[in-house]
Amino acid sequence: MRLEQGWKEALGAEFDKPYFLSLRDRIHAEYSRRDCRSFPPAAKVFSAFDSTPFDDVKVVIIGQDPYHGLGQANGLAFSVNPGIDFPPSLRNIFQEVHTDTGAPIPASGDLSRWAEQGVLLLNSSLTVREHQPKSHSGIGWEQFTDAAVRALNDNRDNLVFLLWGSDAIRKGASIDRSRHLVLTAPHPSPLSAYRGFFGCRHFSKTNNYLTAHGKTPIQW
Repeated sequence: MRLEQGWKEALGAEFDKPYFLSLRDRIHAEYSRRDCRSFPPAAKVFSAFDSTPFDDVKVVIIGQDPYHGLGQANGLAFSVNPGIDFPPSLRNIFQEVHTDTGAPIPASGDLSRWAEQGVLLLNSSLTVREHQPKSHSGIGWEQFTDAAVRALNDNRDNLVFLLWGSDAIRKGASIDRSRHLVLTAPHPSPLSAYRGFFGCRHFSKTNNYLTAHGKTPIQW
């Protein structure tokens, strides 16, 4: 399997486990179906890892699963391809960034610029069927991405984990708070953003922590 070398070393033990072999076969079958499509494009399934090498990770943002509309998902959590309208959660994220840091609302919802600065944009499930959210949940992706979070927790220091919503908070429950900064808030979706995502100031808090630990802050 093609994967950034640092991540390949960190996650190498997962690839021969029965759950991953089953997951690989299931995903191959899903992408081969003619009656429905799966997203993101097969070449972008592992984009989160390839865009942010293991040794370069400074911040981790955990999402649920990819956007399920045609042309939206590009393999990075909360991110969409250039030219695609902002989904509501992404629009709310940009609004909080603007309020918190003063950064302007960008023209593109492609978050590759964050990934290239060390922000791992990791969905819990890396694939989804068209128009069927959570359709690839429970088939092994969660175990694989749990291993990714565990590898970062155990082998890196002074990372920032941004956990938005109950699913992400549960996924980050085992992170060592004595070694990393863990910030939690409600999900940025319209259903919950006004219950505490707006005003959480996670983006400035992240940069303050990175600066305090000798790391370059993120240009949000």
